[in-house]
Amino acid sequence: MENPRNQNSKGDFEYYDAPLFHPAKVVITLLLTSLTMLFLFLTLSYLYTRIEQGIEPIYIPIIFVLNTLVLVGTSYMIHRANICYKMDDTEGYQNSLLWTIALTFLFMGLQAVGFYQLIASNEAYFSATDNARSYLQIISILHLVHVLAGLPFLIIFYTTAKKRMIEPVSVLVYFSDPIKKMRLNLLSIYWHFLDALWIYLVLFFWLNYLIR
Repeated sequence: MENPRNQNSKGDFEYYDAPLFHPAKVVITLLLTSLTMLFLFLTLSYLYTRIEQGIEPIYIPIIFVLNTLVLVGTSYMIHRANICYKMDDTEGYQNSLLWTIALTFLFMGLQAVGFYQLIASNEAYFSATDNARSYLQIISILHLVHVLAGLPFLIIFYTTAKKRMIEPVSVLVYFSDPIKKMRLNLLSIYWHFLDALWIYLVLFFWLNYLIR
């Protein structure tokens, strides 16, 4: 079994990073590329349908805009988790992951309120003759599904850290694992992508409403 450590000229140990073309990195690259193409297709299809059918643009509930701040908060906390990981800060690392999870649940709860407001205002429904208004609902649900898909990994990271980071030796082993570091980085990239994607979607629908 290959030793993940390498001793430099100063006698200090350095840990190898995961290979550049690790399967997990390839998968996340393909996933984010596919999601980018999917949401670009949906938003452009909405724009074409709205113009083609002469439909009034959709007014998005203000809670969707405010919820952007919550999602930005999750990105900040998972970024902080990475910093704490590099600094071997056990408490900061665990707290950052916990805050990321808590803010994610808050985001999902506020999204549910936003969906309710859409339905109550008759802005979101499925219709064979006026399907442009269903785009916002479809796009929002798809984004929420991908947030839900990432949530179990956050929970696994947190529960694993609480279980294994008990004594100095186990903490050292945890922070010295290059594969764990790579997976945390990939999860962070995925989360930042979802954040940027949501900002794009909010701006897209908001500008569509302003520019009639």
